[in-house]
Amino acid sequence: MTTYALAQISIHDRERYDAYASKFMDVLTAYDGRLLAADEKPDVVEGEWAYEKVVLMSFKDRAAFDAWATSAEYQEIAKDRIAGSKAVVIVAQGF
Repeated sequence: MTTYALAQISIHDRERYDAYASKFMDVLTAYDGRLLAADEKPDVVEGEWAYEKVVLMSFKDRAAFDAWATSAEYQEIAKDRIAGSKAVVIVAQGF
């Protein structure tokens, strides 16, 4: 079953975050993940939103997401994301 990961991100160190972003797609695609959306100026149509960027990804299943998220390759680049931003990440199962 398709698994979706949604990240809401506030960037406070652009250089560190950009270092992460420059390596992100290579690691994502190595684990068969797909980037569905990435927007630093999403249109908030209802409620309040305290972040700057949204990222939506898909994986064939939860095991594929976990393999990517816990991989040595992702953990290495994630150091720059963690240092350069604050994020909330949620995972949801598709239908």
